[in-house]
Amino acid sequence: MTGAGNPDRSERPSPRTPAENAQLALLLEVAGTPKPGNVDRARDLSDLRFEHFLAGAVGSNEGLRRAASGAPVGVAFERSVRGMRHQEGGNTQFGCLLLLVPLVRAAAAGDLSPAGAADVVESTTVADAADFYRAFEHVDVAVDDPPENLSDLDVRRGSDAVPALRERGLTLSDVMAASEGDGNAAEWADGFAHTFDVADTILADDGPAPDRVARAFVNRLTEGEDTLVRTNHGPEVAADVRRRVAEARGDPERMAELAEAFVAEGINPGTTADLVCAATFVALERGLSV
Repeated sequence: MTGAGNPDRSERPSPRTPAENAQLALLLEVAGTPKPGNVDRARDLSDLRFEHFLAGAVGSNEGLRRAASGAPVGVAFERSVRGMRHQEGGNTQFGCLLLLVPLVRAAAAGDLSPAGAADVVESTTVADAADFYRAFEHVDVAVDDPPENLSDLDVRRGSDAVPALRERGLTLSDVMAASEGDGNAAEWADGFAHTFDVADTILADDGPAPDRVARAFVNRLTEGEDTLVRTNHGPEVAADVRRRVAEARGDPERMAELAEAFVAEGINPGTTADLVCAATFVALERGLSV
Protein backbone atom coordinates (compact mmCIF):
# COMPACT_ATOMS: atom_id res chain seq x y z
CA MET A 1 0.00 0.00 0.00
CA THR A 2 1.33 3.43 -0.94
CA GLY A 3 1.35 6.12 1.71
CA ALA A 4 1.14 9.86 1.23
CA GLY A 5 4.86 10.26 1.83
CA ASN A 6 5.82 7.44 -0.53
CA PRO A 7 4.25 8.10 -3.93
CA ASP A 8 3.74 5.24 -6.37
CA ARG A 9 6.74 4.80 -8.71
CA SER A 10 4.52 5.43 -11.75
CA GLU A 11 3.88 8.95 -10.46
CA ARG A 12 7.44 9.90 -9.56
CA PRO A 13 9.19 12.36 -11.86
CA SER A 14 12.03 10.93 -13.92
CA PRO A 15 15.58 11.35 -12.52
CA ARG A 16 16.87 11.69 -16.11
CA THR A 17 16.96 14.81 -18.24
CA PRO A 18 14.48 15.14 -21.13
CA ALA A 19 17.27 14.53 -23.64
CA GLU A 20 18.31 11.36 -21.80
CA ASN A 21 14.72 10.14 -21.67
CA ALA A 22 14.36 10.78 -25.39
CA GLN A 23 17.40 8.62 -26.10
CA LEU A 24 16.09 5.95 -23.75
CA ALA A 25 12.74 6.03 -25.56
CA LEU A 26 14.54 5.39 -28.86
CA LEU A 27 16.29 2.38 -27.30
CA LEU A 28 13.18 0.97 -25.60
CA GLU A 29 11.15 1.28 -28.79
CA VAL A 30 13.51 -0.90 -30.79
CA ALA A 31 14.01 -3.31 -27.85
CA GLY A 32 10.31 -4.21 -27.63
CA THR A 33 9.26 -7.46 -29.32
CA PRO A 34 7.35 -8.60 -31.23
CA LYS A 35 6.47 -5.48 -33.22
CA PRO A 36 5.15 -6.92 -36.48
CA GLY A 37 7.06 -5.64 -39.48
CA ASN A 38 9.58 -3.55 -37.55
CA VAL A 39 13.12 -4.13 -36.41
CA ASP A 40 13.20 -5.31 -32.81
CA ARG A 41 15.63 -7.16 -30.63
CA ALA A 42 14.62 -10.47 -32.23
CA ARG A 43 14.31 -9.40 -35.88
CA ASP A 44 16.25 -7.47 -38.50
CA LEU A 45 15.14 -6.29 -41.91
CA SER A 46 17.21 -7.01 -44.99
CA ASP A 47 18.82 -3.56 -44.92
CA LEU A 48 18.26 -2.46 -41.32
CA ARG A 49 19.54 -4.21 -38.24
CA PHE A 50 18.95 -3.83 -34.51
CA GLU A 51 22.45 -2.45 -34.05
CA HIS A 52 21.75 0.36 -36.54
CA PHE A 53 18.92 1.60 -34.34
CA LEU A 54 21.11 1.49 -31.26
CA ALA A 55 23.76 3.52 -33.05
CA GLY A 56 21.11 5.91 -34.36
CA ALA A 57 19.88 6.56 -30.84
CA VAL A 58 23.41 7.32 -29.68
CA GLY A 59 24.03 9.61 -32.64
CA SER A 60 20.91 11.65 -31.95
CA ASN A 61 22.30 12.79 -28.59
CA GLU A 62 23.64 16.21 -29.53
CA GLY A 63 20.48 17.28 -31.32
CA LEU A 64 18.25 16.13 -28.46
CA ARG A 65 20.43 17.99 -25.96
CA ARG A 66 20.12 21.09 -28.11
CA ALA A 67 16.33 20.73 -28.06
CA ALA A 68 16.40 20.51 -24.27
CA SER A 69 18.63 23.57 -24.01
CA GLY A 70 16.21 25.73 -25.99
CA ALA A 71 17.77 25.65 -29.46
CA PRO A 72 15.36 26.27 -32.35
CA VAL A 73 13.31 23.19 -33.19
CA GLY A 74 14.63 23.02 -36.75
CA VAL A 75 18.26 23.24 -35.66
CA ALA A 76 17.79 20.53 -33.02
CA PHE A 77 15.93 18.26 -35.44
CA GLU A 78 18.44 18.61 -38.27
CA ARG A 79 21.31 17.95 -35.89
CA SER A 80 19.54 14.92 -34.43
CA VAL A 81 19.01 13.43 -37.88
CA ARG A 82 22.57 14.20 -38.95
CA GLY A 83 23.89 12.41 -35.87
CA MET A 84 21.45 9.52 -36.26
CA ARG A 85 22.83 8.91 -39.75
CA HIS A 86 26.25 7.93 -38.38
CA GLN A 87 25.61 4.21 -38.87
CA GLU A 88 25.41 1.92 -41.90
CA GLY A 89 21.64 1.37 -42.02
CA GLY A 90 20.50 4.78 -43.24
CA ASN A 91 17.18 6.10 -41.96
CA THR A 92 16.49 4.49 -38.61
CA GLN A 93 14.57 7.07 -36.56
CA PHE A 94 13.75 10.15 -38.67
CA GLY A 95 10.05 10.04 -37.74
CA CYS A 96 10.74 9.34 -34.09
CA LEU A 97 12.98 12.40 -33.88
CA LEU A 98 10.40 14.56 -35.64
CA LEU A 99 8.01 13.82 -32.78
CA LEU A 100 10.58 13.77 -29.99
CA VAL A 101 12.26 17.13 -30.60
CA PRO A 102 9.22 19.35 -29.87
CA LEU A 103 8.25 17.11 -26.96
CA VAL A 104 11.74 17.43 -25.47
CA ARG A 105 11.47 21.22 -25.84
CA ALA A 106 8.09 21.17 -24.07
CA ALA A 107 9.41 18.95 -21.27
CA ALA A 108 12.48 21.11 -20.74
CA ALA A 109 10.22 24.16 -20.53
CA GLY A 110 8.21 22.46 -17.78
CA ASP A 111 4.99 21.82 -19.72
CA LEU A 112 4.94 18.35 -21.25
CA SER A 113 1.25 18.41 -22.13
CA PRO A 114 -0.80 18.73 -25.33
CA ALA A 115 -0.99 22.48 -24.71
CA GLY A 116 2.73 22.75 -24.02
CA ALA A 117 3.58 20.76 -27.16
CA ALA A 118 1.19 22.91 -29.20
CA ASP A 119 2.95 26.03 -27.93
CA VAL A 120 6.28 24.68 -29.19
CA VAL A 121 4.76 23.86 -32.58
CA GLU A 122 3.13 27.27 -32.92
CA SER A 123 6.41 29.01 -32.11
CA THR A 124 8.27 27.46 -35.06
CA THR A 125 9.63 29.71 -37.80
CA VAL A 126 10.51 29.72 -41.49
CA ALA A 127 14.10 29.01 -40.45
CA ASP A 128 12.89 25.89 -38.61
CA ALA A 129 11.13 24.77 -41.79
CA ALA A 130 14.34 25.29 -43.77
CA ASP A 131 16.30 23.12 -41.34
CA PHE A 132 13.58 20.47 -41.53
CA TYR A 133 14.03 20.35 -45.31
CA ARG A 134 17.80 20.17 -44.96
CA ALA A 135 17.40 17.09 -42.76
CA PHE A 136 16.06 15.21 -45.79
CA GLU A 137 19.50 15.46 -47.35
CA HIS A 138 20.92 13.15 -44.69
CA VAL A 139 18.64 10.12 -45.26
CA ASP A 140 16.06 8.72 -47.67
CA VAL A 141 12.53 9.10 -46.28
CA ALA A 142 9.43 7.54 -47.80
CA VAL A 143 6.88 10.30 -48.46
CA ASP A 144 3.90 10.78 -50.76
CA ASP A 145 4.12 13.09 -53.76
CA PRO A 146 2.95 16.60 -52.87
CA PRO A 147 -0.07 18.24 -54.56
CA GLU A 148 0.78 19.83 -57.92
CA ASN A 149 0.48 23.34 -56.51
CA LEU A 150 3.10 22.45 -53.89
CA SER A 151 5.60 20.65 -56.13
CA ASP A 152 8.22 23.31 -55.37
CA LEU A 153 7.89 22.34 -51.70
CA ASP A 154 8.52 18.63 -52.15
CA VAL A 155 10.58 17.71 -49.06
CA ARG A 156 12.72 15.40 -51.19
CA ARG A 157 14.21 18.55 -52.78
CA GLY A 158 15.95 19.29 -49.49
CA SER A 159 17.63 22.68 -49.34
CA ASP A 160 16.64 23.36 -52.97
CA ALA A 161 13.11 23.98 -51.67
CA VAL A 162 14.20 26.58 -49.11
CA PRO A 163 13.76 29.60 -51.45
CA ALA A 164 10.13 28.55 -52.03
CA LEU A 165 9.62 28.21 -48.29
CA ARG A 166 10.96 31.69 -47.70
CA GLU A 167 8.97 33.18 -50.56
CA ARG A 168 5.75 31.74 -49.15
CA GLY A 169 6.70 32.54 -45.55
CA LEU A 170 5.92 29.01 -44.36
CA THR A 171 6.87 28.03 -40.82
CA LEU A 172 7.53 24.43 -39.82
CA SER A 173 4.08 24.38 -38.25
CA ASP A 174 2.63 25.47 -41.62
CA VAL A 175 4.52 22.72 -43.42
CA MET A 176 3.17 20.09 -41.03
CA ALA A 177 -0.38 21.42 -41.35
CA ALA A 178 -0.11 21.11 -45.14
CA SER A 179 1.17 17.51 -44.98
CA GLU A 180 -2.22 15.85 -45.28
CA GLY A 181 -2.34 12.12 -44.65
CA ASP A 182 0.95 11.90 -42.78
CA GLY A 183 0.57 10.45 -39.28
CA ASN A 184 3.50 12.32 -37.76
CA ALA A 185 2.41 15.65 -39.22
CA ALA A 186 -1.07 15.00 -37.84
CA GLU A 187 0.41 14.68 -34.35
CA TRP A 188 2.09 18.05 -34.76
CA ALA A 189 -1.18 19.59 -35.87
CA ASP A 190 -3.28 18.05 -33.10
CA GLY A 191 -1.24 18.67 -29.96
CA PHE A 192 0.24 15.15 -30.05
CA ALA A 193 -3.12 13.78 -28.91
CA HIS A 194 -2.47 10.15 -29.85
CA THR A 195 1.02 10.34 -28.35
CA PHE A 196 -0.31 11.32 -24.94
CA ASP A 197 -3.12 8.73 -25.16
CA VAL A 198 -0.65 5.93 -25.89
CA ALA A 199 1.62 7.16 -23.09
CA ASP A 200 -1.28 6.71 -20.69
CA THR A 201 -1.71 3.08 -21.81
CA ILE A 202 2.01 2.40 -21.28
CA LEU A 203 1.85 3.84 -17.77
CA ALA A 204 -1.33 1.88 -16.98
CA ASP A 205 0.29 -1.38 -18.14
CA ASP A 206 2.69 -3.43 -16.05
CA GLY A 207 5.80 -5.54 -16.56
CA PRO A 208 9.16 -4.66 -18.18
CA ALA A 209 9.16 -1.45 -20.20
CA PRO A 210 10.07 -3.09 -23.56
CA ASP A 211 7.08 -5.43 -23.20
CA ARG A 212 4.79 -2.49 -22.49
CA VAL A 213 6.14 -0.72 -25.56
CA ALA A 214 5.54 -3.76 -27.76
CA ARG A 215 1.96 -4.12 -26.50
CA ALA A 216 1.35 -0.42 -27.06
CA PHE A 217 2.62 -0.82 -30.63
CA VAL A 218 0.28 -3.72 -31.32
CA ASN A 219 -2.70 -1.96 -29.78
CA ARG A 220 -2.07 1.25 -31.68
CA LEU A 221 -1.64 -0.66 -34.95
CA THR A 222 -5.16 -2.05 -34.57
CA GLU A 223 -6.62 1.40 -33.90
CA GLY A 224 -5.25 3.52 -36.74
CA GLU A 225 -3.92 3.18 -40.27
CA ASP A 226 -0.13 3.24 -40.49
CA THR A 227 0.61 5.98 -43.00
CA LEU A 228 4.02 4.56 -43.96
CA VAL A 229 2.38 1.26 -44.90
CA ARG A 230 -0.21 3.18 -46.91
CA THR A 231 2.51 5.22 -48.66
CA ASN A 232 4.53 2.13 -49.57
CA HIS A 233 1.74 -0.38 -50.27
CA GLY A 234 -1.58 1.43 -50.61
CA PRO A 235 -4.71 1.77 -48.45
CA GLU A 236 -5.94 -1.80 -48.94
CA VAL A 237 -2.73 -3.28 -47.54
CA ALA A 238 -2.79 -0.75 -44.67
CA ALA A 239 -6.33 -1.86 -43.78
CA ASP A 240 -5.33 -5.52 -44.07
CA VAL A 241 -2.42 -4.95 -41.69
CA ARG A 242 -4.82 -3.63 -39.05
CA ARG A 243 -7.09 -6.64 -39.50
CA ARG A 244 -4.29 -9.21 -39.31
CA VAL A 245 -2.78 -7.64 -36.20
CA ALA A 246 -6.19 -7.47 -34.49
CA GLU A 247 -6.77 -11.15 -35.20
CA ALA A 248 -3.38 -12.15 -33.77
CA ARG A 249 -3.48 -9.87 -30.73
CA GLY A 250 -3.40 -11.78 -27.45
CA ASP A 251 -1.85 -14.89 -28.99
CA PRO A 252 1.97 -14.73 -28.60
CA GLU A 253 2.62 -17.53 -31.09
CA ARG A 254 0.42 -16.00 -33.79
CA MET A 255 1.88 -12.57 -33.17
CA ALA A 256 5.43 -13.89 -33.57
CA GLU A 257 4.40 -15.60 -36.81
CA LEU A 258 2.82 -12.38 -38.05
CA ALA A 259 6.00 -10.47 -37.23
CA GLU A 260 7.97 -12.86 -39.41
CA ALA A 261 5.36 -12.65 -42.18
CA PHE A 262 5.38 -8.86 -42.29
CA VAL A 263 9.16 -8.80 -42.53
CA ALA A 264 9.01 -11.29 -45.40
CA GLU A 265 6.33 -9.21 -47.15
CA GLY A 266 8.21 -5.94 -46.74
CA ILE A 267 5.48 -4.42 -44.55
CA ASN A 268 6.98 -1.88 -42.15
CA PRO A 269 4.53 0.03 -39.90
CA GLY A 270 7.12 2.68 -39.16
CA THR A 271 4.74 5.57 -38.43
CA THR A 272 3.17 3.57 -35.61
CA ALA A 273 6.65 2.91 -34.22
CA ASP A 274 7.38 6.66 -34.34
CA LEU A 275 4.26 7.46 -32.33
CA VAL A 276 4.93 4.73 -29.78
CA CYS A 277 8.50 5.97 -29.35
CA ALA A 278 7.20 9.47 -28.64
CA ALA A 279 4.64 8.04 -26.22
CA THR A 280 7.40 6.11 -24.46
CA PHE A 281 9.26 9.39 -23.95
CA VAL A 282 6.17 10.96 -22.38
CA ALA A 283 5.71 7.91 -20.15
CA LEU A 284 9.35 8.08 -19.04
CA GLU A 285 9.02 11.77 -18.23
CA ARG A 286 5.93 10.94 -16.18
CA GLY A 287 7.68 8.26 -14.19
CA LEU A 288 7.76 5.00 -16.15
CA SER A 289 10.19 2.92 -14.11
CA VAL A 290 13.21 1.46 -15.89
